[in-house]
Amino acid sequence: MCLRYMAHCNKPLFALSSGKSISAVSSTLPRFEMLGPPVQCSEESLWTAIAVTKLWACSKAHLLKTQQNKHYPTYPRSCAPISTNLPIFGPPKITIFDCTVSVLIHMDKSDSCCSTHLIDGNGSFNVAGLDKFMKEVKLAECGLSYAVVSIMGPQSSGKSTLLNHLFGTNFREMDAFKGRSQTTKGIWMGQCVGIEPCTLVMDLEGTDGRERGEDDTAFEKQSALFALAVSDIVLINMWCHDIGREQAANKPLLKTVFQVMMRLFSPRKTTLMFVIRDKTRTPLENLEPVLREDIQKIWDAVPKPSAHKETPFSEFFNVEVTALSSYEEREEQFKEQVASLRQRFFHSIAPGGLAGDRRAVVPASGFSFSAQQIWKIIKENKDLDLPAHKVMVATVRCEEIANEKFSSFIANEEWCQLEETVQSRPVPSFGRKLSSILDVCLTEYDAEATYFDEGVRSSKRKQLEEKLLQLVQPAYQSMLGHIRSGTLDGFKDAFDNALNGGKGFAMAARDCYENFMSQFDEGSAEAYVDLANWDSSKVREKLHRDIDAHVAAVRTAKLSELTTMYETKLNEALSGPAEALLDGASDDTWPAITKLLHRETETAVSGFCNALSGFEMDEETKDKMLLRLKEHARGLVEAKAKEEAGRVLIRMKDRFSTIFSHDSDSMPRVWTGKEDIRAITKTARSASLKILSVMAAIRLDDEANAIENKLSLGLLDPKASSSTNKSSSMDPLASNTWDEVPASKTLITPVQCKSLWRQFKAETEYTVTQAIAAQEASRRSNNWLPPPWAIVALVVLGFNEFMTLLRNPLYLGIIFVAFLLIKALWVQLDISGEFRNGALPGILSLSTKFVPTVMNLLRKLAEEGQKPANPNSQRNAPQAEKSLQSVASSSASSEVTSSENGTEYLSPSAQNKLQ
Repeated sequence: MCLRYMAHCNKPLFALSSGKSISAVSSTLPRFEMLGPPVQCSEESLWTAIAVTKLWACSKAHLLKTQQNKHYPTYPRSCAPISTNLPIFGPPKITIFDCTVSVLIHMDKSDSCCSTHLIDGNGSFNVAGLDKFMKEVKLAECGLSYAVVSIMGPQSSGKSTLLNHLFGTNFREMDAFKGRSQTTKGIWMGQCVGIEPCTLVMDLEGTDGRERGEDDTAFEKQSALFALAVSDIVLINMWCHDIGREQAANKPLLKTVFQVMMRLFSPRKTTLMFVIRDKTRTPLENLEPVLREDIQKIWDAVPKPSAHKETPFSEFFNVEVTALSSYEEREEQFKEQVASLRQRFFHSIAPGGLAGDRRAVVPASGFSFSAQQIWKIIKENKDLDLPAHKVMVATVRCEEIANEKFSSFIANEEWCQLEETVQSRPVPSFGRKLSSILDVCLTEYDAEATYFDEGVRSSKRKQLEEKLLQLVQPAYQSMLGHIRSGTLDGFKDAFDNALNGGKGFAMAARDCYENFMSQFDEGSAEAYVDLANWDSSKVREKLHRDIDAHVAAVRTAKLSELTTMYETKLNEALSGPAEALLDGASDDTWPAITKLLHRETETAVSGFCNALSGFEMDEETKDKMLLRLKEHARGLVEAKAKEEAGRVLIRMKDRFSTIFSHDSDSMPRVWTGKEDIRAITKTARSASLKILSVMAAIRLDDEANAIENKLSLGLLDPKASSSTNKSSSMDPLASNTWDEVPASKTLITPVQCKSLWRQFKAETEYTVTQAIAAQEASRRSNNWLPPPWAIVALVVLGFNEFMTLLRNPLYLGIIFVAFLLIKALWVQLDISGEFRNGALPGILSLSTKFVPTVMNLLRKLAEEGQKPANPNSQRNAPQAEKSLQSVASSSASSEVTSSENGTEYLSPSAQNKLQ
């Protein structure tokens, strides 16, 4: 049978499993309704259940308003509940067994209390349970806004009961009806319900218990050290009648705690709240001084390091003392005192609160790891060094956070895109974008690690920065490389444009360098990453070296181009005129060449000097370049002289042939028999010797020498030379050097001149012989007429025949035609040329050529006769005569040319006519 309290909820209010039927009392409960069939139970049990329910219903609103909603309802002592370990958050369920009322409290899920067995009785740390507990209470989200409360004290002193009433936890309590024995084993942890901020409560196993025996001392110290290391507030539960006692008041345990604190040297204060249970009539004002005096004595007796010998107790601990009435004898008063004490745990971490000193607090996300390490050190009997442990926890957590942020940075899409892009081309605002990504990463690290030790946090942040900067540095270097290459390319283009625009080399280089180095500085500043202290000076120096190398290369190329240009101009200005002057080979040849060299060299040097002014080079270098240009000009003339010296024999033969074969008017010479071949030959050889004397040595310095005289004496006038040799007993040309002429300027040595002259004479001897033969032939050809007496005899004896011709003009025409035919045959057969080499060879040659020539003439006459007559026929005959006469005259001229040159040569027209 269940009763539902109509005014508050529709959940079952309580059930009666036995005893008197509820129908007997339902009339007295108008606000309850019966659910199900009536059951029998004792009247005392029934009214007890009704009283409990009414008490809960009436006090529910008041409890919620005063935040004291964790109290148990009042019910008769004779009906003590079997389980009263839950605070009232819902209607109580009351079950009656044999007149015994059992009150079971409902609890809403939203207000449920979580707990876990943190350390079991064997000292094993429940890692999985703690992690699950932290997830359920969402401890990691609390940061530093949480507090840890622990309680220590003798076994069966009501520690769990106090925690359940004070914080609404569900720790197991001792069943007084079953006897006094150990209830809590190890260390339990739970969450306080309804207290802000998040407060964790640790229920420690009681000290001085009989169950552990000899092991009790070890474990109680370990648990006490653990509670002290992780708690902000330590509740020391003690009986009032134990104050003043040595063992019962836990003085040895407190001494151990203080000794550990001295080894910790922690600046953080821990609140030690002494809870005096079952307070007697002795006023608290009298108990508290005794307790503080005992604590001070313990502190004074603890050996301390030299640095803290004078350190007061208050530097490490805050001591609070409170007293509670007996729970069994004065329950209502006990609950009221607990409710009052509960108020002090609200906002305990605020300044001035019980846990107001937040120094060295482990962030909530690192609490699990911190607790594990502390217990591990305690179990291994190592000294508890809280600052080192704090640093260790902070190191591990900050390193984990840093690794997470580093991994997230590597996977960051914006960074990946930026890194990929910068590999191929420069990225605008690279430094700003990269700095923004880094700032976001580090900001996230700071947000998660803000509650850890500042030194460790800063150290790990610096390491994270170093790793991040080491990761992004290649991208930064790539960006600088793009900036450097782009600046260098821009410099090259601008520099070339400036030079092409006519700007001076040095000025263009200086202006472009300043401009583009400024651009590089701007680009590198734009690529600068705020977090990094990277220096772009090395890249800047490399750019400077690249620019200098490019300027030097362009400078060398430009100077080479200028040098080549002026050397080319000198070559064009000197080679042709020098060759012509050397070909002329006169007394003024070398003075003219020297004058030409000086004039062209001065012109070239002047232009070259003006061109070099734009390079702003030092005078020494400039003078060297000008000197090299002058030496090049001189070298050109000397090279041309050496080149012409190699062709001196050809030049001599050409000079000899020109003078020997042409008269003073440069007309071809005709050897008629009147010319003085000996004199002409001597003149031609003298002119040729002039070439040899000019080409024998280089004379650009107006140096007087006797080369021509020596050559004349040794080659043209051998008789005078032989007479001179007899007196000096030495050939003037029997030497390898010329007097007063250095070997470097000697082109042809005297011995070589003598050899060349012999070769020259041998090769021109044939020309002289041919001239003499032509002269003899000319003389013979001019003597074909008969003697004068024969001519007179022919006239006298042929007078009759002459008169006959006069009387008959037809004979005269026939004779004229016959003369023309004979003249044509004379020209075609070249009779005078055939007989030039003798009578017999001429007759034999004419005998082979006569018949074909006659047949050719007859054929042409026949072809002319077959042509049809036309009005111009009368004019054609005279034209035919003229053509025959022109053929005869051209043949005659060809004959004259051939006779003059002394060679057998027929004109093409004559050859065609012969064919």
